[in-house]
Amino acid sequence: MKAAVVRAFDEPPRYQDFPEPDGTGTDELVVDVVAAALHPRVRSQANGSHYTSTGELPMVPGIDGVVRDATGALYYALVEDTNLGTMAQRTIVEKSRTVPLPADTDAAAVAAAINPVMSSWVALRRRIHFEPGSRVLILGATGNAGRMAIQVAKRFGAGEVIGAGRNPQRLAGLPTLGADRTLTFDRLGEAGDVDVVLDYVWGPPSSAGMVDLLTHRNNRNKRLTWIEIGSMAGATAEIASAALRSTRLQIVGSGIGSVARAEFAHEIPEIAAAVVAGEFDIDTQTVPLSEVEAAWTRRPSDDRRLVFVP
Repeated sequence: MKAAVVRAFDEPPRYQDFPEPDGTGTDELVVDVVAAALHPRVRSQANGSHYTSTGELPMVPGIDGVVRDATGALYYALVEDTNLGTMAQRTIVEKSRTVPLPADTDAAAVAAAINPVMSSWVALRRRIHFEPGSRVLILGATGNAGRMAIQVAKRFGAGEVIGAGRNPQRLAGLPTLGADRTLTFDRLGEAGDVDVVLDYVWGPPSSAGMVDLLTHRNNRNKRLTWIEIGSMAGATAEIASAALRSTRLQIVGSGIGSVARAEFAHEIPEIAAAVVAGEFDIDTQTVPLSEVEAAWTRRPSDDRRLVFVP
């Protein structure tokens, strides 16, 4: 079969032959892939930089997607911990990690949306006790996951959602998704009294922003939970010791490991149902899998998420 094959971590995947999958486990199912999205998590999988990487090559990237079984039924499937991901004509899925989808499902939209929706959904559901009415600040709100986080926070009853990012033009579009306010990173002090931060950037912007925000906090005894989800601006961030001593700051992470795989799986049916119902706004661009090498290095200039179709 054909697949997007990674043979070196410093090179993009190439459309090549790859061995056919052979599902032999009692919970395994060989399926046709209908659509698989290029999430940031997939890029880090393909270049070996993700913290779950085993270094095994060759590999086919792709952590989720919409698949079809031998009967023609559609499913959303979560696929991890394997060198055969979803960017192939066929793959192996675990039945226990699939969710049935209606026959008329927009496969590209589902493949594109569930992963970014899941990042904030699981963070607020599984990493903290989120109180309705809480004020939420989203760092990196102009990216796909950040845009989804605005909608998720509102869905969960946030009293105020503030979107923060670098680009004022992209920030200007966030109120249509539910953002009550928007801020550039140099103005985070204006969000000093939020209750929860969803951080998709990390690195220097978070280091500087944390100090600015905490300095302008009116009640330093009030808990602030900072949830680290992504690292688009850097894998490490300097944390001022005074930030931890002078305020009631709690820093937690949300991802594979801090959240059990069973907990992710538990949330997927509700997320999938909401996505299928069109409750989340996401823009997609479909690309034939045969064009994976060129598309991989040609990042869209807008907010559309690339979805490969075998």
